[in-house]
Amino acid sequence: MTIRVLITLLISLALHSMSAAANPAGYLLATFSGPKSSPEEQIYFEISGDGRKWKALNEGKPVLVSDIGEKGVRDPFLIRSPDGKRIFLIATDLATHLKPGWKRAVTVGSQSIVVWESTDLVTWSAPRLIKVAPADAGCTWAPEASYDEKAGDYLVYWASATRRDNFAKQRIWAARTKDFINFGEPFIYIEREHSVIDTTIVRDGSRYYRFSKHEDNRAIFLETSESLLGKWTDIPGFLLQNERGYEGPACFALNPASEGGAKTWVLFLDYYAKGIGYTGFVTHDIASGKFVPDAGFSFPFKTPHGSILSISMDEAARLKSTYGVEE
Repeated sequence: MTIRVLITLLISLALHSMSAAANPAGYLLATFSGPKSSPEEQIYFEISGDGRKWKALNEGKPVLVSDIGEKGVRDPFLIRSPDGKRIFLIATDLATHLKPGWKRAVTVGSQSIVVWESTDLVTWSAPRLIKVAPADAGCTWAPEASYDEKAGDYLVYWASATRRDNFAKQRIWAARTKDFINFGEPFIYIEREHSVIDTTIVRDGSRYYRFSKHEDNRAIFLETSESLLGKWTDIPGFLLQNERGYEGPACFALNPASEGGAKTWVLFLDYYAKGIGYTGFVTHDIASGKFVPDAGFSFPFKTPHGSILSISMDEAARLKSTYGVEE
């Protein structure tokens, strides 16, 4: 094989992987709880061809298991590298079934996140424990990440309460990384009068949209900005800001906009107050914040706080072939 042919092949493979986000053949959902008979607080996968009807992979058993840190993981988040070659999965290092008590978790919990990485979604690295929070943090919850094109690295953000104010409230902290191994110094990313947790960010065109949970009133709020570290402003038209008992927002574009048409944005919220797991809301204009309930979503089991990754046809076939799909 000549050098030119090899380079062409590598470019083709990279472009194929990158096209999954723009032209998805399906969707992969990662969550941390499966059927009642399965182990708690590990990583479970669900797959969907249309983003609405979800089916369990691996017979509803964990796909990834953490044997480090607290030996349990929650709130998994999937992100693909900008070149499409790697996928990272990051999660909260927390096992409430082994170490009960939310007060313990808030004040003397883990200062680390758990990280896996893969090039094909079926072969994963061993989990690694990475300390990211400040030295006086009592917890490191619900980590997520966004790629910052301007800086050429990832902004990773999570919720921490700290000893400096006697754990009075949760703030969203952040740190930068290029490889999910080495992280910069943590800094406060979202500071409000009230506690804030469960931040997730999506981009539509030139703007970013940031969903977070107002922990004091148990509701979700929505902000927008032109850059990840720019000025964020609330979207007052967000229809769900007065709904109580939701957390763990996960937002994704259900399909690319057809010519002259609009995207369908889906927002999954974990209805923890009712013990239901994910419920679905949709909008065709994310900037308006007018998300309305949609009953057309189904899951194989109660699905709590997780994330969704767009996948290619090859990736969908590989996941089904490796893990099997529960019909």
